[in-house]
Amino acid sequence: MPQNIRTVYPVQKGDFTSAGEVSGSIKRTLRMLGVDSGLTRRISVAAYEVELNLIIHSLGGEICFSVDEGGITLDVSDVGPGIADIDLAMREGYSTAPEEVRMMGFGAGMGLPNMKRNADEFSIESTVGVGTKIHMRFHLK
Repeated sequence: MPQNIRTVYPVQKGDFTSAGEVSGSIKRTLRMLGVDSGLTRRISVAAYEVELNLIIHSLGGEICFSVDEGGITLDVSDVGPGIADIDLAMREGYSTAPEEVRMMGFGAGMGLPNMKRNADEFSIESTVGVGTKIHMRFHLK
């Protein structure tokens, strides 16, 4: 597998028409690299969840996708309201998505739990009024 691939994808607040484009691009890259289909699925799910969270909850941010000899990393940062209670936000079903977002079928409160479940390493830092950073690492072996 080639080493040291790094791509940064900007994600805009409220851009539902582009939702899934970043995670789709990541999935295509992983397939081209010959990454195992099970691992590709896990990474794609996590990438999609974080992409939607940026669209729904932030004022915009970016997803940095990188590949090295040991694995794949998604480092995400946003500008936004931040998360006041990370433990609460990590509970399945907890959501702060507005009603209009829920009416579109998003905001079920599964994003952060799905990210953590699919990643081999997961960390989240958030400062209210500043933004959130999420690190996800997926091991190749």
